[in-house]
Amino acid sequence: MRLVLYLGKGGVGKTTLAAATAARAAQLGKRTLVVSTDLAHSLADALDAPLSAEPRRISDNLWAQEINVLDEMRAHWSRVQEYVTNVLKKQGIGDVAAEEMALIPGMDEIVALLNIHRQARDGAFDVVVVDAAPTGETVRLLSMPETFLWYANQAKGWKGVAMNAAKPLLKTFLPGVNVLDSLQKLNEQVAVLRGVLTDPDVSSYRLVVTPEKMVIKEALRAETYLALFGYPIDGVLCNRVLPAPEGAEYRDTLLREMAEQQRAYHEQIHRTFAPLPVWDVPYRSREILGAAALAELGATVWGGEDPTRVYHRGSLQELTRQGEGYVLRLPLPHVEMGKVGMLKKGDDLIVEIGNFKRDVALPTVLVPMEATVARMVNGALEVTFTPPTAARSA
Repeated sequence: MRLVLYLGKGGVGKTTLAAATAARAAQLGKRTLVVSTDLAHSLADALDAPLSAEPRRISDNLWAQEINVLDEMRAHWSRVQEYVTNVLKKQGIGDVAAEEMALIPGMDEIVALLNIHRQARDGAFDVVVVDAAPTGETVRLLSMPETFLWYANQAKGWKGVAMNAAKPLLKTFLPGVNVLDSLQKLNEQVAVLRGVLTDPDVSSYRLVVTPEKMVIKEALRAETYLALFGYPIDGVLCNRVLPAPEGAEYRDTLLREMAEQQRAYHEQIHRTFAPLPVWDVPYRSREILGAAALAELGATVWGGEDPTRVYHRGSLQELTRQGEGYVLRLPLPHVEMGKVGMLKKGDDLIVEIGNFKRDVALPTVLVPMEATVARMVNGALEVTFTPPTAARSA
């Protein structure tokens, strides 16, 4: 079974490309489910078919589902939180601490991910394609297994109290998942989910971008955090690419200027996301609606190849502690050795090696630190970060 998740800034075309991947996979004979976790729920519009919270057959080998559990969880969890808070207060825990302890962070995201995992496990699908929420929400959603595991392991002192209140709710939202009889069993289920989401043989994450500055910036940040959490990215789709500006079709000045502006960002995308493969998706003059049109788009992007196979393996970033600082390792196997230039600008690191240039969105822990040394080691760039000079001398 394969799990392919599409991420990107809102409005870049994630839904269309996720649906195109699923439709093309179904056309190739794979039993495929495409799922949306985006509250906007535009998957039904892309497929031109009504959808519900349960998988619905769209065409041969293709099913689709829109998860609606997030709103329901938000509507009900507040009542459980209030009840647990009052119980904890009676046990002598302070008001603020009780409220914090009663709310398990990200329960709505956990429910969404467990729903997808259950469908992948029990639905006998060969492929599950996920149309995820806009990037910021998605990164938070994907970090929930780690957050929940940590929180659950800290909560043993009040596990019985909290779970007695939460059991009915969890059973309502996760019928048939019998491992939720206790917090420990839920914790075990989330641990299994974490294993699936980080297994490169099962799960792949694909970033959807358009040739625009803000979109690229957000995608780079998503790449950084996915890599740090160990989620395997296997490609980037550059959507809405206009033909080269020197073409005969550019008699219109505005269109030509748009194409010229795109070229610089298009080149940046192919350069910056190396060694990931980048697929260009041409700008279409009409909306692509329905399974047949989506499958045709999938064939255009991937040609005769299977869009669900793994296209890249290996970590894109590694961060390790070294004394009071950190070492950030960026594998760059196709970059020739040469003089390394480096500039830290706010929360970005700009690296130049010969004619190669790459922008790196730094994780939060590195933002206040100084980038002091950069060197190429065995096909990878290693950048050493140390605390600010003032902090070291204090």
